[in-house]
Amino acid sequence: MREQLLLFCNWSTLGVCSALKLPQISAVLAARSARGISLPSLLLELAGFLVFLRYQCYYEYPLLTYLEYPILIAQDVLLLLCVFHFNGNVKGAAPYLAA
Repeated sequence: MREQLLLFCNWSTLGVCSALKLPQISAVLAARSARGISLPSLLLELAGFLVFLRYQCYYEYPLLTYLEYPILIAQDVLLLLCVFHFNGNVKGAAPYLAA
């Protein structure tokens, strides 16, 4: 019973994380503007996710304990690209994508 509850919690967390940034992304796309989104805070959040993901991979934790972070990172990168696109600075995204 305990293992089933843990498995449910893991998968429900993944489900919630899969949709966490989608309302913000859809609002930016609908408004065709990135006004109100702070680029430094988005970059700080992305850096935090990347550091935590690297830590989990380095110490070889089980995949289900950190699987939500690649999902969140992908959503943050998509939001970052939207911000650069709607601010008219698509070339400015190149260094961030390379990193």
